[in-house]
Amino acid sequence: MQILTILILCLVTATFAEITYLLVTQNRKNPNKKRLMFVDTSVLIDGRIVPVVESGFVTDTIAIPRSVIGELQFLADNADHDKRSKARHGLDVVQQLQAIDVADVIIFQDGSKAAEGVDERLLNLAKKHGGSVCTIDFNLNKVATVEGIAVRNINDLAKNLRMIYMPGEHATIELVAKGQDSHQGVGYLEDGTMVVVEQASAQIGSKVEVEFTRSLQTAAGKMMFARKVDRSGGNKPVATGNKASVQQQQAKPAKQQTKQPSRGRASSQSAVGNNKAPRAQQPASSRNRRSRSTPEDSLLSQINNQ
Repeated sequence: MQILTILILCLVTATFAEITYLLVTQNRKNPNKKRLMFVDTSVLIDGRIVPVVESGFVTDTIAIPRSVIGELQFLADNADHDKRSKARHGLDVVQQLQAIDVADVIIFQDGSKAAEGVDERLLNLAKKHGGSVCTIDFNLNKVATVEGIAVRNINDLAKNLRMIYMPGEHATIELVAKGQDSHQGVGYLEDGTMVVVEQASAQIGSKVEVEFTRSLQTAAGKMMFARKVDRSGGNKPVATGNKASVQQQQAKPAKQQTKQPSRGRASSQSAVGNNKAPRAQQPASSRNRRSRSTPEDSLLSQINNQ
């Protein structure tokens, strides 16, 4: 009797252990146990969800409703040229998402058409399955928020990840170290972005006002370049120098104009009877011809002297 009782206890224990093992294994293998994130048409047409998913930050199961694909197909077949191109791009994005290894992407079979509308179908699916909605549609975002549904907005993500300062904007930062070049100073923004300031090595240890010129986004992080903002009017000497050069250029024609009358007087004097000036102004070729005068020239000169 005791042996039978022990056997029964062993069987019950083994059965319980096997059931527990099967349940744990089933939960690990079933990706649908993750929270579902339902994607709408606007996100697929936009396409920025692909690099976001590739980065591995989306841990929910991406559920693309069959009704959303049906709407893309309808637009690709019946809409105008621009909408057809966008719809075809959205279908390509679906294939790109399915090819990502680090994400769980499923086609949620809810029917090829949504009689109540695709947006309303998405909200109902999110409520029924306790999921979220991924959209960039402003109105759908507002309605989902009002109804207490979690929203994943790609536009909000891009806005929060943008640079705090854009090229052309000003800021005051403290320079704490030298840059790679000897004339550079390095400072940091509040979010840790490194700022390299040109011609600022003498201001290390102090705060300076800078104007951002360009930004650089790398795998190691963000980096910005800037230049100092000179509020002391250091450009005045350059401006006065330019004025002086302009005055000199304006004075040159005046001097040339004053010299022109003297040339006129010299030419008039030579016409009246100054024989020395014309001889000095005659070219060397004519003087050489006179030095090599012919007998005919000698005869003519004698006649003129008489």
